[in-house]
Amino acid sequence: MHVQEWLETVPPLAIYLLVGLVIGLESLGIPLPGEIILVSSALLASQHGEIDPFVLGACASAGAIIGDSIGYAIGRKGGRPLLAWLGSKFPRHFSEAHIATAERSFQKWGMWAVFFGRFVALLRIFAGPLAGVLRMPYWKFLTANVLGGIVWAGGTTAVIYYVGVVAESWLKRFSWLGLVAAVLVGLTSMLILKRRAKKVQTAHQEPEPVGAGE
Repeated sequence: MHVQEWLETVPPLAIYLLVGLVIGLESLGIPLPGEIILVSSALLASQHGEIDPFVLGACASAGAIIGDSIGYAIGRKGGRPLLAWLGSKFPRHFSEAHIATAERSFQKWGMWAVFFGRFVALLRIFAGPLAGVLRMPYWKFLTANVLGGIVWAGGTTAVIYYVGVVAESWLKRFSWLGLVAAVLVGLTSMLILKRRAKKVQTAHQEPEPVGAGE
């Protein structure tokens, strides 16, 4: 069953909790489809009035911020042995190559890697635990975490919700033309942040001498 079709069978309260939980666990460092769940739920909210997009965005933001904070605490306590353990459990996501790429991003971009990492699937999983392992000052991490969580979760919810509303309205008059136009508007908005976030993932191979904690 498709994700959105399954969500249609779930009560609104359960959807809020599910979105917050899945995004929280993903941000904590567990590979889960947080973005897929969020996009599907926001699109569903645009079609069903009983799902409040503001509550949905708030739950998604809270899950992202809390999950990343827990991941930071775990990473700070577990250190590099934690990354090695995660690599043995989730080799596809926590391979040595992926860890090295994420670490270079942190060394070059510091707290901005946490912020822009929200928009890149790989860094979204790494951000919290790796910031803790690298002992990034907590105030820097928290600032980037809160801002990134709100912009990513709230922004994604708002864009997808309004794309869905506009698409449904235009489809009644312009059929597929309205859908294409609405999707293009939404994609353009999201790609601007996605493009900047990609720069974090493709940082220079040789890190600068200044560490993330400075």
